[in-house]
Amino acid sequence: MSFLAQLKAYEEFDFKDYFDHVTDTMIFESIEKKTLDWYDFLNLLSPRAKQHLEALARRAHEVTVQHFGYTISLYLPIYVSNYCSSHCLYCGFSKQNRIKRNKLSLEEVEIEAQEIAKTGIKHILFLTGESKKITPLSYLIDVAKILRRHFAQVAIEVAPMDEKEYHQLFEAGVDALTVYQEVYDKTIYQQVHISGEKTNYQYRLDAPERGAKAGFRNINIGPLFGLGEILPEAFFGGLHAKYLSDKYLECEVGLSLPRINEAEGGFQPLSLLDDTTFVQIMCAYRLFLPRADINISTRETAEFRDNLLKICATKFSAGSKTEVGGYTKAKTEPQFEISDARDTTHVIERIQSMGYEPVYKNWEGI
Repeated sequence: MSFLAQLKAYEEFDFKDYFDHVTDTMIFESIEKKTLDWYDFLNLLSPRAKQHLEALARRAHEVTVQHFGYTISLYLPIYVSNYCSSHCLYCGFSKQNRIKRNKLSLEEVEIEAQEIAKTGIKHILFLTGESKKITPLSYLIDVAKILRRHFAQVAIEVAPMDEKEYHQLFEAGVDALTVYQEVYDKTIYQQVHISGEKTNYQYRLDAPERGAKAGFRNINIGPLFGLGEILPEAFFGGLHAKYLSDKYLECEVGLSLPRINEAEGGFQPLSLLDDTTFVQIMCAYRLFLPRADINISTRETAEFRDNLLKICATKFSAGSKTEVGGYTKAKTEPQFEISDARDTTHVIERIQSMGYEPVYKNWEGI
């Protein structure tokens, strides 16, 4: 049974009706519980819970310090290709967009890796557009082997694959996987994914589980906020993470909260996630999944990221470039405009000034 079966159980669930019946007492009881069920999770996501955000944030901070201490893990993304075979309305890499396309040669990947390694950060996420023709498995394996020479943890964010393919990447040195479902609402999913392999909803939904079966130590998921209704999407993202955490105990499951930023194609979000609700969702994730990493990328502004660090964020990208070849000689336009333009040094200095320890490396594969 995959997560799809759980998801189907909520197809007729009336979120509005449930939220209308949430009381202050229910919210405070959920905040104080040590182990939350999905009703508690819904209580914390309810619009009424926003009135108690301070109590929610205080408890989320306590739980975060209990499990992570005053630390923040650092990573950097490297974009190695922006070719894509799918047409997705919201994505700057969509095949329909007339952008400059490029793919790094293996020699160029080596040069980029050397430049990124100078930061001292040992966690790297390599990304491509979703084109299995231009960036086949053999190319991804070669890239992974190069990056593994420079970094302790190599993560991928590429087109979903079969378990056997994921296992080959695992053998090449990849030990972490990021796959965003983008939107859990199946109707909207079909509306925004027009053509290409990405139109296969279930294949994408099951990709994190295939990655866990293949041996990846870390799985990162989340909805792309701006496509489906905010609170149901947040709920399904948390439920998906819980499903994976409960079923694959050896695997660390993390959550991201990406919001749609300006990108080629001019897509306007179908729903808006405001800052207050962003914090509420992040805190609800923390209490529902106390051990989960919560990753805040440079899509968010420097000031907002710094504030989230003090609540319950545990993972930051720092000095990110979203262009192919962005750390040496950029060869394309960015996938999206970042909002925190500070370089790595300034992000680290800020983390330290706030009394937190930046973590450059927390894992060494043997």
